[in-house]
Amino acid sequence: MDVDRVLLAEPRGFCAGVEMAIKALAWMVRAFEPPVYCYHEIVHNKLVVDRFRDQGVVFVDDIDAVPPGRPVMLSAHGSAPDVVEAARAGGGYVVDAVCPLVTKVHHEVKVRAGKGYRIVYVGHEGHEEAVGTMAVAPTRVHRVESEAEVAALPAFDEPTALLAQTTLSHRDWSSVRDAAVERFPDMWLPGRSDLCFATTNRQTALLEMAPRCDAIVVIGSANSSNTMALAKLASEAGCPRVLRLNTADELPDDLTGTVGVTAGASASEELVEAVVARLGHDRSTVESVRVTDEDEYFPPPRNLRDLIASLDVVATLTLGGSVPDRPGADDRALPASEVLSSLTEL
Repeated sequence: MDVDRVLLAEPRGFCAGVEMAIKALAWMVRAFEPPVYCYHEIVHNKLVVDRFRDQGVVFVDDIDAVPPGRPVMLSAHGSAPDVVEAARAGGGYVVDAVCPLVTKVHHEVKVRAGKGYRIVYVGHEGHEEAVGTMAVAPTRVHRVESEAEVAALPAFDEPTALLAQTTLSHRDWSSVRDAAVERFPDMWLPGRSDLCFATTNRQTALLEMAPRCDAIVVIGSANSSNTMALAKLASEAGCPRVLRLNTADELPDDLTGTVGVTAGASASEELVEAVVARLGHDRSTVESVRVTDEDEYFPPPRNLRDLIASLDVVATLTLGGSVPDRPGADDRALPASEVLSSLTEL
């Protein structure tokens, strides 16, 4: 492999919602005897899911598969209201790790449906986020993902609203949005875009990098919507070669010239470092292409924060320390990539 230069997109990799979800599930692994259950994959990344499986986490696609009384986490993509209710009815400790940005869309669906709106929802068929969001008001939501599907919608007598899956490509979203607004000129749109800021930032960094690249490597799983959006965007930007891969082992040996590297919001920095090394470089020889700094932080769900505080008190007392004088746990300062790596040491 004869790669002259490696460009590294900034930002890339874990977003705030994924950071929160991974750290939350890691706390549950530490707090409870296995198995801990998780409804759907915690995030769409094989390395993350396999790392937790190795620690006794059982991922299920049916909430009824969780035995009564067992701890369960609901994934970052958001769950249908009946799933949340069923999880809580099971009698175990339940942590809902839904991304706050997805919660915002769920709330918008509930409010608009309650006011009698028909909701045009732009989202991918079968994606967990879309399934969970549509279940908030299933008789009021009409899913589309193309201009043709907007044109095929019936003529509604009720007012209409437009909402979106948070991980869509801005280009895909904007074309469908324009078609929907043209079709329904009085359509309600949220004051703040439903698209995830992290998804948009990663796409912006990729577009900044693309014109300089002979090839772009996008790290992330095929079932990750935002990862696939990055790969599609790189191709649309004119990059002659775009590779979407799960691990560094999948890199071909014939890459040359300048290679750009980015990662979807569910891909860890561990994977990025392995790809850079496989390209024959390290952090001292790569060039960062930075478009913004991300400092957003989503804290763990409240009931998990209470559990963490209780465990901290117990640990302090067990070690003979002073509870009032103990240092507070700083979840924000602990990167999820480090938490993920530490799981192998448990």
